[in-house]
Amino acid sequence: MPAESRKPEVVVIDDEIQIRRLLRITLESGGFSVRDCDSGQVGLGEIAFRRPDVVVLDLGLPDVSGVEVLKRLREWTQVPILILSVLDHEDDKVAALDAGADDYLTKPFNGRELLARLRVMLRHSKPDDGISVVRFGAVEIDFTRRIVTKGGVEVTLTAKEYTLLRLLVTHRGKVLTHRQILRDIWGPTAEEQTHYLRVYVDRLRRKLEENPKRPKLFMTVLGVGYRFEGE
Repeated sequence: MPAESRKPEVVVIDDEIQIRRLLRITLESGGFSVRDCDSGQVGLGEIAFRRPDVVVLDLGLPDVSGVEVLKRLREWTQVPILILSVLDHEDDKVAALDAGADDYLTKPFNGRELLARLRVMLRHSKPDDGISVVRFGAVEIDFTRRIVTKGGVEVTLTAKEYTLLRLLVTHRGKVLTHRQILRDIWGPTAEEQTHYLRVYVDRLRRKLEENPKRPKLFMTVLGVGYRFEGE
């Protein structure tokens, strides 16, 4: 199927059959392809197998908590995740967002709002110039599905590693200062924590450079920041 006509795929993880039915109707009417699961373990397996574009996740699951599902997913994927839960306390929302959720919506939900939030999350998962796939040497980044490969083999990146990679690639050829990067990825309170960057840039070099000790992609601009030079 051509990329232009492919429906974005969503995996729904919720143990209430009525909610899953309602979500299927809502999402399919909004142009999504839907796969639904009734437990956290089944959902984790489905996401690993299908690599969906977005996930809708309930927090109150019968086998493993939604927050635990979030943490496990964030160990290996940056797929956008929307929490849909009856829990509306601030602490619940903060815990979910801290664990890696991209957005949080409480039940009962408005179908139009749900679709609008998912569309925003999908837009944010793509680079600003609208390009969905970027290649440089043996490395390929699929921004739509958030998959990075090197020589055809998938490279496992943490959420922060992927976010840093995306930021540098979408500004290729431009110098990003330490403060710019730290502010965008870790927030304004981290602007002086340059050791974060050294660690994460080193990780990207080891995973994606042909020779990490002589980098050709992730270039250091001494005393200023970093520049991505991928062709």
